[in-house]
Amino acid sequence: MTICPCCGFKFDGDLRNGCVECGARAVGAPLPKPDHELPAYGRPLLLAISGFLLVIAFLVETVVAMVQMVPGSLGFWSWVAAGETAAWRLKWIALPLAVVVLWSGRRLYRAMLQERQQYVCLSLARRGMFAASAVTLVIVGLIGVTVPARLEQRRISLEAAQRVPALTLARAQLEYRARRGFFPNNITDLRQLPDLDGSIAAALASIPNVDDPGGYPGYRPSTELAAVGPEKPGALHPTVFRRVSTGKAAEDAISGGVSFTNYELRLPSEDKLPFTDDDLIVRDGVILTVAEARETIAPTRSLSQKR
Repeated sequence: MTICPCCGFKFDGDLRNGCVECGARAVGAPLPKPDHELPAYGRPLLLAISGFLLVIAFLVETVVAMVQMVPGSLGFWSWVAAGETAAWRLKWIALPLAVVVLWSGRRLYRAMLQERQQYVCLSLARRGMFAASAVTLVIVGLIGVTVPARLEQRRISLEAAQRVPALTLARAQLEYRARRGFFPNNITDLRQLPDLDGSIAAALASIPNVDDPGGYPGYRPSTELAAVGPEKPGALHPTVFRRVSTGKAAEDAISGGVSFTNYELRLPSEDKLPFTDDDLIVRDGVILTVAEARETIAPTRSLSQKR
């Protein structure tokens, strides 16, 4: 391979025959190589600095995470937790950089090993490669250890987001009862409440078919009145009235004679499909899953059957 000193073009041949690109010719024989050449240290130093910079970046981020944590013990597991936080923060920067350093550094190191006499500080380059490999394994290991916990946190956050409409409507029901003295006949009556931040409207909008003319089927208000039982005169048993008919006449009769003291609201999940097993049930302000609601109903039924 010959490099033309005039234009810098690389070609296979002799300059005495002229450069292929610009036509320049050699004016004399090439200079002899020196008897002694100083070995280079640029490439080994580059590999060493790249590896140690990754280690320093990880250690600094770990210390920052440790400082930001709630003051507590400085024990081993506290540092492990700080390292996990640092690994997640550096995953999009340190990992790609480490891959580039390891891939390119491996090629450079192999090339230097073929010409050992031309380079110095090969041991320093080897330590830099080892440091880059070690910090990469540590970051990957800390990320892998925390993946189950991160998935659990994501599940909890999704469940919390699903419960936001339920919590909003439960709070609106209490506000409605505080203002009127009873729960509403229809869930859409909550729109009569002041809604400065629009949370009630957003919660109602998340319910499909909430504005059906016959009323939302997932909302069941009820009331319990004291009634004398036929078996034991003088004993009081709860009598439950539920809204089972719709229409203007029924609503007038209910609003005029019965004040609802209890309610049950069933809200669909993210799939917006009503009456599935992943729905949420708000019963008198308590948010339950379908399975939990069934467990609370079962003991009540068994007691009523014994009576």
